[in-house]
Amino acid sequence: MNISVLGAGAWGTAVAIALTAKNQVLMWGRSPQAMQTMLEQRENTHYLPGYPLPESLQLTADFDAAIAHASGPDGLLIIATSVSGLRPTLEACKLHRPQRVVWLCKGFEEGTQLLPHQVAEQILGQQCQLGALSGPSFAQEVAQGLPCALTIASKSQDLCQRVVQALHVNAMRVYSSDDLVGVEVGGAVKNILAIATGVADGLGLGLNARAALITRGLAEITRLGVALGARSETLVGLTGLGDLILTCTGDLSRNRKVGLALAQGKSLAVIVEELGHVAEGVRCAQAVRTLAASLAIEMPITNAVASVLFDQVPAQQMIRQLMARDAKHEISSKPV
Repeated sequence: MNISVLGAGAWGTAVAIALTAKNQVLMWGRSPQAMQTMLEQRENTHYLPGYPLPESLQLTADFDAAIAHASGPDGLLIIATSVSGLRPTLEACKLHRPQRVVWLCKGFEEGTQLLPHQVAEQILGQQCQLGALSGPSFAQEVAQGLPCALTIASKSQDLCQRVVQALHVNAMRVYSSDDLVGVEVGGAVKNILAIATGVADGLGLGLNARAALITRGLAEITRLGVALGARSETLVGLTGLGDLILTCTGDLSRNRKVGLALAQGKSLAVIVEELGHVAEGVRCAQAVRTLAASLAIEMPITNAVASVLFDQVPAQQMIRQLMARDAKHEISSKPV
C-alpha cells in the first residue's frame, strides 16, 4: 500500500519504520527544519533517538504531497498526532477527500468529551473508511522490531482487512474488531490509571497496591465503556486489559512517569516540561471525569487522579481518599 503517516513523533515514527517492511511509506512532519534534519541523519533524534530510519522511508514537510501519496485505491492515511491534534489534522485532510483514514491517538477530546472516531465522523462523515489502531505497544520496542500485537477497529471490514494486510509483518501481529467504542475507551482510560499506579509506585506502596489499582481500574474502564455502547469482552482484550497492564507496569510508559513525578511532589507544569512528550492521560483525566459525572458513572480512581492533576490535591491524600471509601461487593453478574 501507499501509506502516509501524518505526525513525526515517537509513535508515528515507530509505526512508519515497521510499515516499510511491505509498503511504500511517507512520513510527514509540520517542521521543515526537523524533517530536513531527519532526512540528513536518517534518525528522529528528538522523539525516537537510537533507531535508524529505513532508506525506503520517505520524509516530507509538504502536507499536500503527503496526502497525494496516500490517495488512490491502495492508499492509506495514518494520523499520528495527539488527540488534541486530531481535529485540525482531519480538517486539513477533508478537502482532499481521503479514502481511508486510521488514527493512532488514544483519549477523549477536551471540551467535547468525544472519542476519536466521533471526531472523525463529525468532520469526514461517510465519505471515507475510518478506523482506530490501538493495543499494548511502546514506540521503542516497535521500532526495534520486538514482537507486539495490535487491533484495528473499524465499521468497515474492507479497511480492517487492508490494515491487517499492511501491518501484519515480521514481529507485528494485527487483529481486527468492529467495536470502535470499546477499543477507544480502553486505550483512553488506561492512561489515567497508569498515572495512578505511577503515584502508588512512587510512594512505595508495593505490588499489592499496584495489582489492586489495575484490577479496579479495569472495572472503571468497563463501567464507562459499557455505558457508551462497548462490548465488555473488548475491554478484557488487547486494547483494554492488555494495554492497561503494559501502561501501568512498563518503565517506558509516559503516563506512569507522570504518576511517579507526582509522588515526588512535582507540579504538573514541571512534569510536562521534563517529559518532553505528550502524556495523553493528563488531558484525558479531566475529560473522563466530566463525562463520568454527566453519566452518573462511578470512577473513583479517575476522579482521584484528576484531583491531583487539576485540584492541587497531594498525591498522598489521593491514596488516603481511595482507601477510605466504603467497602463494595465485587462479584456481580453485571459489569463492575
